[in-house]
Amino acid sequence: MKTITSLLSILLAVPLTCAYAVYPDRPIRIIVPFTPGGSTDILARMIGQKLTDAWGQNVVVENRPGANGVVGAEVTARANPDGHTLLMIAIGHAINPLLQTKLPYDTEKDFQPIGLTAILPLMLTVHPALKINTVQDLITLAKSRPVTYGSGGIGSSQHLAAELINYMAKTKMTHVPYKGGNQGLQDLIGGHLDVMPQTILSAAPHIKSGKLRAIGITTSKRNAAWPDVPTVAESGLKGYESLAWYGIVGPAKLPQPVLTKLSEETISATRSSDMQAALLKQGAEPVGSTPREFAAFIQNEMAKYGRVIKEAGVKPE
Repeated sequence: MKTITSLLSILLAVPLTCAYAVYPDRPIRIIVPFTPGGSTDILARMIGQKLTDAWGQNVVVENRPGANGVVGAEVTARANPDGHTLLMIAIGHAINPLLQTKLPYDTEKDFQPIGLTAILPLMLTVHPALKINTVQDLITLAKSRPVTYGSGGIGSSQHLAAELINYMAKTKMTHVPYKGGNQGLQDLIGGHLDVMPQTILSAAPHIKSGKLRAIGITTSKRNAAWPDVPTVAESGLKGYESLAWYGIVGPAKLPQPVLTKLSEETISATRSSDMQAALLKQGAEPVGSTPREFAAFIQNEMAKYGRVIKEAGVKPE
């Protein structure tokens, strides 16, 4: 009886294994939980094109903005875990459970990390009409009158970067959250905001065109692509550093063969010479990590920013 049972188990497993061997067998969608045009969207489309080229299946980017990524994340968490629905996440995905008590999913249990794709510095950008040229000018202005700053949502990298300035400089700049960083960027260009931290990917074209001015970068060292922009730390806030990062996750319980294939191809795409060159040109740092490494990275980010949120007094709005 045991022999028959074992044989039956093997026979049942064979069709399942064969089914995953042909993955992907139809188009894949990468959900971007923000509006089009932002850094998350740009990176998702870059990765999507690489996967399309490698597998011969269309990879479609689907924008589902709302609640700092919660809307798109919920769609992914409830999707069939067959590898045909993925989610491009930013730092807000790890921060949301620290700021929102009633998420429609469990951040740690309902998603399978696939890989960290890139880390990006943020630029502190202002409208040219605002007569400031340095971070110290911004701090002085914020202590003399109300100053508004935009972000891609509560708990986004832009939000945390600005609140860290508030905390360290003892200023009270007012937060104006948007459903995506690109919406805030357009309002900054239109003169409706005073300042906004932006990833280099999003800010670079507008800085080069003169529509925005860069007054500081959020890394601990100057960026090779923008050597003339001083760091926030060297501009008076010693020890300051705040970064944006992006990666891919899927629904929990992805079959191991699918997870392995996704991981290997994502790493290959991220580490390809043309994609690395494109990212480095924009001041981004390509990564490419394993699912286990990305899971550990997310845990570390949650712990680190949990302390920042507590110390800076950041609260849900």
